[in-house]
Amino acid sequence: MKWTLDPSHSTAGFAVRHLMISTVRGRFSQFTGTGETNPDGTLKSVEMTLDVASIDTNAAPRDEHLRSADFFDAATHPKITFRSTQIAAQGADVTIRGDLTIRGVTRPVTLTGEFTAPMTDPWGSTRAALAASAKLSRKEWGLTWNVALETGGFVVGDDVRITVEVEAVAVPETVPAAT
Repeated sequence: MKWTLDPSHSTAGFAVRHLMISTVRGRFSQFTGTGETNPDGTLKSVEMTLDVASIDTNAAPRDEHLRSADFFDAATHPKITFRSTQIAAQGADVTIRGDLTIRGVTRPVTLTGEFTAPMTDPWGSTRAALAASAKLSRKEWGLTWNVALETGGFVVGDDVRITVEVEAVAVPETVPAAT
């Protein structure tokens, strides 16, 4: 079965240390995604595309800086993409290996989380959900901007926790037209 992401019931976000004392969270408000399940309802594939210009950390000046060439370089690299290459499941627990592309750099990432098997909602649509996360080093994708602190350490932490919580709706199968 094929799926499309329901953006009104989904989030794609991140968290990173700021000044070595707190965590700043952000999200991408514009993104798309598709997936596929096997006949037994288990997850088969996942793809997502995030619009870099839609980054939102609840601070407009910071968002503009994140869109700049110092970070995501949205003018040159307007999309972040993820495409699964392997999915393993044990019950609801899933491990999704895939390729994450940021700033034109593609590297493997492993997400872990939970897949909620397909069900029928009260309006007759078939839905499924996925909540998954991973920790990565932003420097591996060329996101190296930073400022040293007088007290030691840096303004922006290297480790970033990425999270996705998505609800997907089954795409109705099309029946080929009779010829």
